[in-house]
Amino acid sequence: MVRKLLVLFATIALAGLCHAQADRLDAANFNKMTMVPGAQLVDVRTPAEFEKGHIQGARNIDWLEDGFMAQAGKLDRSKPVLLYCAAGGRSEEALAAMKKAGFTQAMDLKDGFNGWKRANMPVAK
Repeated sequence: MVRKLLVLFATIALAGLCHAQADRLDAANFNKMTMVPGAQLVDVRTPAEFEKGHIQGARNIDWLEDGFMAQAGKLDRSKPVLLYCAAGGRSEEALAAMKKAGFTQAMDLKDGFNGWKRANMPVAK
């Protein structure tokens, strides 16, 4: 009985981990998602960071500014939303907030824009 419970808890924990990982994409998979028709690409860094370089087609909505959720709320909830920041921390926080607000197709770039550049992905200025 104890063994069955341990297996059950391990299965539940693993399923939760897999789901969480599905929301955080590496640079190659994130790049593939940017090509999905209707995908909405959101850079959650500051405007100054955005101006120094960003992913082509990204819209800048600063996570640190008041009103982030009001701006994000204008996005289409029925289409994928792809979030990224510099290293992945802010976009992970924004992802959690957006999931809570009902964005079921929201994902973020694991390792952020820095990881994007390390993977030699294209940068726009």
